Amino acid sequence: MEEFDFLVIGTGSGLDVANVAAEQGQSVAVVEKGRLGGTCLNRGCIPSKLLLYHADVLETIERADEFKIDATVEDVDFAGIVREVTEEVHDDSESIRRGLSSSPQHSLFDGEARFVDERTVEISGGEDDGVRLRAETVLVAAGSRPAIPDIDGIEAVDYMTSTDALQLETPPDHLVIVGGGYIAAELAHFFGTFGSDVTIVGRRPNLLPEADEEVAAAFTERYADRFTVHTGHAATSVTESDGEFTIEAHPYEYGEGAGLADGADTVSVTGDELLVAAGRVSNADTLNLDATSVETDDRGFVETDEYLRTDAEGVWALGDVVGEYLLKHNANHEAQTVVWNIFGDDLQPVDYSAMPFAVFASPEVAGVGAREEELRAESREYATNTHRYGDTARGDAMKAEGFVKVLVDLEGQILGCHIIGPDASTLIQEVVVAMKSGSGTVTDVRESVHIHPALPEVVQRAFSGQFTRGGAEHHEHHDHHHHHHD
Repeated sequence: MEEFDFLVIGTGSGLDVANVAAEQGQSVAVVEKGRLGGTCLNRGCIPSKLLLYHADVLETIERADEFKIDATVEDVDFAGIVREVTEEVHDDSESIRRGLSSSPQHSLFDGEARFVDERTVEISGGEDDGVRLRAETVLVAAGSRPAIPDIDGIEAVDYMTSTDALQLETPPDHLVIVGGGYIAAELAHFFGTFGSDVTIVGRRPNLLPEADEEVAAAFTERYADRFTVHTGHAATSVTESDGEFTIEAHPYEYGEGAGLADGADTVSVTGDELLVAAGRVSNADTLNLDATSVETDDRGFVETDEYLRTDAEGVWALGDVVGEYLLKHNANHEAQTVVWNIFGDDLQPVDYSAMPFAVFASPEVAGVGAREEELRAESREYATNTHRYGDTARGDAMKAEGFVKVLVDLEGQILGCHIIGPDASTLIQEVVVAMKSGSGTVTDVRESVHIHPALPEVVQRAFSGQFTRGGAEHHEHHDHHHHHHD
């Protein structure tokens, strides 16, 4: 049995806490079963955004004729693009390994951690199979993995997850994607731009169900122009023969008594690659948490209190394994909270207010705060305003489609902001700052001088225009007022 002051399971954002423990002079054990750096670096945001930017460049060239510029793409070294990205990611991962290996405070263990009791783990698989570690403080930051839905025949076919798709060195002729969230949207943009025919099968009525429904509807409409989109369909079975996948998809109804629609016609889609991008599941089930008093919720994510303590004394958790927001910037934010709570003088709750998200597809989507359908469901009074990119000088110059939608309470507090269009992930930032660090009212954005004629004017104008009352009693009028977005 090896004893440590601090033990972390996983080398994503959990390392931020481990490094502080080491700086404090503690002995630190780090357990990792794969490449160092976690999901984000190795098979998530970093490789996908590096790849997606290549797609954005290609798309820009292909749109050049809209700007009276005749440009053609002579050649694309697709395999070279993918290899370069993979190499860059591996280099970054290796530099983390070198840093940990050369540190006298850190001990790195290779394999999967399984709890033996409250603060003791045994490593299984990997180079350190069978080693037992015990620590005063344990941080569970073991992340998540792609969810595989219950589709007849799925185990018998050679499907891809996002991890595999990011390393594919030839674009498929016809890619079928099961799932309609941000991973499906981003990878459809990537492969579609590089020449794959793409078919998307998603259970929800719209793609991007986590986005505001008006944004999601506009996004789905744009994707239906680019690709073959079967929303409101659940994949029920899949077969593979001679390198062709055939997926049967059945109409699916949401709401009360959700499930397959009765008597409706199924759709059959075929392709030469199948990507399953149907959400993610917590890795908590790999940790043998039954040996501890750590609790999980009904979806399998680790339960913590507002300070990120689990139900086991001295055991903390953060990131995807907790499942509050499956976002790298959220895990980093939680890590800062855990550092404060373990090494600071008092406890502070993790603050999830103004937690933004972005989807790096085409169009780009970003949002922060409440969605309109949530406010309606809570029968809250609110007001809303929308401004289109094309109604600003820069947006017009870019021939940009899309809009910025703002939700406020009747005192002018910002409740949420939702953007679809170029640079949405950048434009949302001033709203996040206003909500988090400003007064949190429309005046924060409205009264700041915005550079003319730069793109952030579309945000300023959305915050400055004529707001329309929403909420239960204004509902019909509100919907009528907004029909021009669709």
